[in-house]
Amino acid sequence: MPAAPTHAAHLRQTAILATLRRSRMFADLTAEDLAAVAAACQTRRLAKGEVLFREGEKATGFYVVQSGQISVHRITPDGRERIICVFAAPESFAEVVLATAETYPANAAALVPSQVICVDKARFRDLIRTHPGLALHMLASMSLHLKHLVQSLDDLKGRQIDERLAAWILKHVKPAKTGAAASFKLPMSKRVLAGQLGVTSETLSRTFARFREAGALRVEGTTLHVLDLARLQSWSASPLDAR
Repeated sequence: MPAAPTHAAHLRQTAILATLRRSRMFADLTAEDLAAVAAACQTRRLAKGEVLFREGEKATGFYVVQSGQISVHRITPDGRERIICVFAAPESFAEVVLATAETYPANAAALVPSQVICVDKARFRDLIRTHPGLALHMLASMSLHLKHLVQSLDDLKGRQIDERLAAWILKHVKPAKTGAAASFKLPMSKRVLAGQLGVTSETLSRTFARFREAGALRVEGTTLHVLDLARLQSWSASPLDAR
């Protein structure tokens, strides 16, 4: 009987190691370094809509998604939710707290039932002292998040919603066989997509309607059928090959 908890703990640790190994931040660590990081981790399950942390709360660590989707967002002065990014397995987020942030700079909540790996801030900082290479991985991950944030701000500032949505679709659609419509399922709800694009759900619905009326798109539930890539390309103002 006493062996059961040990076996369960071993399974959890194995699952943590598998997720960390897939994460860009930890992918090329040695087995020894990866095991050291895993020892500083715990897991947490989140129900749909459950808050992981709130803006201004004391920062205890950063996270890696094991399953589900986590929305990192802020609340605008008029009370709207502005989604900064949606993270899925095996992406990491909130690494900024390892540098100077004493509190979380945004909110995080589960969009669907999710599980995350919690990497303890104090223990990870101790690991960096003995494994300096971890600091480079941390900086690389933070740089990617900063690049995404800058791109998002540029889109909000300089693009109309038609351009933003067209560019988003082109980024997610895969080329179809000649003569066939290119289709894909929305990786998130339309409400969340609206938040990412910085508009209301109503504005997003009207934009989808314009795309349908122009013959560029057909929407069936959560599936988008792209009928005219060239038209979307002209709306997005970005080369199709550069997406």
